[in-house]
Amino acid sequence: MLNRERSTTTNPMEERHRVAVFIDFDNIEIGVKNTLGRDFDVSIVLEALKERGEVLTKIAYADWTHHGEMSRSFSQHGVQMVQRHPGPRGDKNGADINLALDALEMALTKPHIDAFAIVSGDSDFISLVEKLKQYNKTVYVVGGRAFTSTILQKNCREFINYESLLTPVSSAPQRHARGPQRAAKASAPLPISRVTMPLSRVMPLLDRALEVLARREVQPQLGLLKSTMLQLDSSFTERDYGTSSFRQFVEMLDQARLVRLQKERGHYLIELPAREAEARAEEPLLKREDALPSLHRALRVVDENDLWGRLDFNAVREYVERTEPGFDEKRYGFGQFAELLNYAQDLSLVRLEPDANAVLRVYPGSQFTPSRAMVPSASPTSAEQPAPSFDAETEAEPAEAPTAEVAVAGEAEAASAAPSDGAAPKKKRTYHRRSRARSRTPRKPRKPQGS
Repeated sequence: MLNRERSTTTNPMEERHRVAVFIDFDNIEIGVKNTLGRDFDVSIVLEALKERGEVLTKIAYADWTHHGEMSRSFSQHGVQMVQRHPGPRGDKNGADINLALDALEMALTKPHIDAFAIVSGDSDFISLVEKLKQYNKTVYVVGGRAFTSTILQKNCREFINYESLLTPVSSAPQRHARGPQRAAKASAPLPISRVTMPLSRVMPLLDRALEVLARREVQPQLGLLKSTMLQLDSSFTERDYGTSSFRQFVEMLDQARLVRLQKERGHYLIELPAREAEARAEEPLLKREDALPSLHRALRVVDENDLWGRLDFNAVREYVERTEPGFDEKRYGFGQFAELLNYAQDLSLVRLEPDANAVLRVYPGSQFTPSRAMVPSASPTSAEQPAPSFDAETEAEPAEAPTAEVAVAGEAEAASAAPSDGAAPKKKRTYHRRSRARSRTPRKPRKPQGS
């Protein structure tokens, strides 16, 4: 039994992979800039992936003509940059298709590569993640909690939180003062990266992991406990709770008397005290969906004032604080307000799209029903354009159904313009005259040609 237990505990931690990294740079850059206020740093992502295996290939997809300085940083780290040529319509999914095709080709032609890292927050890659898992590949997803789809966070082997990677890096430059520019850039996101979640948030996941190990009749050691927690929730990371290692995280739980830590034969064992479990059962915990009513009330105000597509994360948060003073997203398990909007986007309550300046703006989702009076103004550019298209359809088919509608419209126009022009209704039917003129000229020569 001891040999089996030791083998099961050492394999998850000693497992080394050969990793291929695929970066959707346009997506990750927009997400990092809007949520953290800084440029994307590829070096910390590669360092985090090196802890999980050997990085063999690194490919990034973007329109590099607009990222001159970033391309230098990527070339210094040996990242292969694939140029994406946008078409006349923008080609929004061009990089996604190329990335998915190259990843599948590598999975089929390079059997020695057993792990793939997708650096993106786009939910469109869920099909690629599932297909790679069917090929028995380990899939890591790197992104921010505030802009990465929860579908990707929950369906990969491990979700690497980009915000948690900044905590050890952002504190050092500020103390050593490496440069004024870096210090200025790092000063803004420091409060976001240092946000720690309460320990009570992790207890339901920890309880499930301990129950799974108890059913397997395996001792809950540190390495096996963490791997089990990642299997149950791939978005878990101990850095969200202010610790840099899982051992420090367990020691913090022990100090808070949430778990009991024992050392046996050189290994740490974790037990859950029954008293603490009963005490926690009496404490009500707010769930993520409990924050949606507050957000929905604020979105109603946004809808009434016709502000869709004009507000960013901070502006929407101000409306939430106005409708509900004292609102704090951390009580619902969100590290920042952008994570709440990302969660609402996964539920189709809102829709986040970048504008011309790569700033994410808030639009209504499919599950949000705007007021009838504000439907045309909710999306001014798209809602006003379909109106002439209906007129074009009526012009193209004047002989069948539209005749009655045109007659009614003609009578209404005649009533309004009667004092100025008496024969105005007949002259305004220019669409019918054009269609008849076109139909008469081709019909006369076509009949003798057919006969």
